[in-house]
Amino acid sequence: MPTASRLISRRDLEFLLYEWLHVESLSERERFREHDRESLDGVLDIAEELATEQFAPINRLLDEHEPTVGADGTVVLPSELKAALEAYAASGLGAATFDEQYGGGQLPYVIHAASSMYLQAGSVGVIAYPFLSQANANLLTQHGTPEQIEQFALPVIEGRWFGTMALSEPHAGSSLGDITTMATPDAAAGAGGGSGSSTGGGAYRLKGSKMWISGGDHELRENIVHLVLARTPDAPAGPKGISLFIVPKVLVSPGGTLGERNDVALVGLNHKMGFRGTTNALLAFGEGSFTPGGQPGAVGYLVGQVGAGLAIMFDMMNEARIGVGSGAVSLGYTGYLHSLDYARTRPQGRSLVSRDPTSPPVMIVEHPDVRRMLLAQKSYVEGGLALTLFCARLVDEVRTAPSSEERAAADQLLGLLTPIAKSWPAQWGLTANALAIQVLGGAGYTRDFPVEQFYRDNRLNAIHEGTHGIQGIDLVGRKILRDGGVALAALAGRMCATVVAASGAGGEPAAHGAALATQLEAVQRVVTKLLTDADPTPALANATAALEALGHLVVAWLWLEQEVVAAGKTGVFYDGKRAAAAYFFGQELPKVPAMLDIVERGDRLTLDLDPDVL
Repeated sequence: MPTASRLISRRDLEFLLYEWLHVESLSERERFREHDRESLDGVLDIAEELATEQFAPINRLLDEHEPTVGADGTVVLPSELKAALEAYAASGLGAATFDEQYGGGQLPYVIHAASSMYLQAGSVGVIAYPFLSQANANLLTQHGTPEQIEQFALPVIEGRWFGTMALSEPHAGSSLGDITTMATPDAAAGAGGGSGSSTGGGAYRLKGSKMWISGGDHELRENIVHLVLARTPDAPAGPKGISLFIVPKVLVSPGGTLGERNDVALVGLNHKMGFRGTTNALLAFGEGSFTPGGQPGAVGYLVGQVGAGLAIMFDMMNEARIGVGSGAVSLGYTGYLHSLDYARTRPQGRSLVSRDPTSPPVMIVEHPDVRRMLLAQKSYVEGGLALTLFCARLVDEVRTAPSSEERAAADQLLGLLTPIAKSWPAQWGLTANALAIQVLGGAGYTRDFPVEQFYRDNRLNAIHEGTHGIQGIDLVGRKILRDGGVALAALAGRMCATVVAASGAGGEPAAHGAALATQLEAVQRVVTKLLTDADPTPALANATAALEALGHLVVAWLWLEQEVVAAGKTGVFYDGKRAAAAYFFGQELPKVPAMLDIVERGDRLTLDLDPDVL
């Protein structure tokens, strides 16, 4: 089996993109008029080649040589990383989804997501740098002034600079309402703090610390554009007092020339169990390591309105959350393909029906329990891939659907599914990686094979961009209770339509559709109860169980969608789809009632528990 096939299955991508999502029809829309099936396939080809030749070969190298701080205070990284990133920039993939006016190719986001999964499977440590940068630039093109876009977003889109988001602080973690980084208006810095820059967004001096900043410092590009959350002097407490600022590592003149170093200093690097190719930094803003313009404080420029920072930043965070889910799927998928390849070529033991000790050993793929582990992986990663691409297709609908009603409906559904698209793959992609190690047995936890690294890399995705608990609270508190269940009702309507289609297909699809309908009714019953409960606290305390239940329901629906598409089609690929769907409906969907029971009865065990007993 060639190396490329152990990243992501091209056949699976084509099935989901063209047989299910009919992505080629997007070329009928004005934004995508320059694209057709040939050009879309070309993007997939480029990504697969880049992942195979540039990313995957250095994945282990980056794991074994994690970032360090050199004697001069700069970050030391293997030179191969910079070469891989240069190859990515030269490919044009980084600018592909941006508007033509910004030098982009207006590529459908769903194709960008599909192609990117090759790169994530090749090395998440490499692709994290441009992924975060693209989200950074995308935020600025939506919310920045024309001057900010020109000075800070365009160099990132062109691949010359990188970008980050600097949210967390050492004392606050994910509780962003508690951040204390201060941004003070500074008229002198309006002239760029000595660099001559004027962005039209208001100049400030920032002082504070930021923690867990992926890509926070390095020498891979000549500049890093930090998007920093901070408070202004008279800001109210809590989330409403947070604003967003552009804080470049190096200040920029109006003509784009780099000037003096801004007061953004590397304090240290976090050393991680996985994702080691991506630096993760503690940064100090305005601590006096540098004095731009001869004044203390890091020069920053306000994005949008004062107090709107968290709302604006969520645009980037939501994009990043879908990217985290995509990465979790990719790592689970490549782990599955590696373990499948191993199982097909590793002889050991004899079949259950032939115990003759003189008979030759069989390949371990012949053992039923190994098949169970492989089929479980297949159901998780192919289900997760469908989830990621479905959400990516919704992004295109939000941007380009023909009517405002269709765009609003897509946005509503995407908002509901975003916490699921982040957390479900992070949980079950990791489970797939654990099973991949198990398939290899003792070899699986050695560094002779890559599956142990895939597991370590993937373990971080349950925490990146908000933990499972945070995503559960977002789903229950914001997307269901605050919404009044409207988005969930719209999703239920789509599920019911699939059940009707499955019923018409007959056989297993019809039976699976009936099972899905039963669990959907149970979910709707529980949500109705939650909406009428006077006290939402128990629901929020059990939000993770709700997230897991709804996640399994959504993935079961997407498996049913695939079954409907595969109905009547022959060949080993379609048989594989039917087998994975049968596994999910037979062994995974039945877990939903237990999860729902916890939510429905408002289990108060952890809510009322005395912490001293732990």
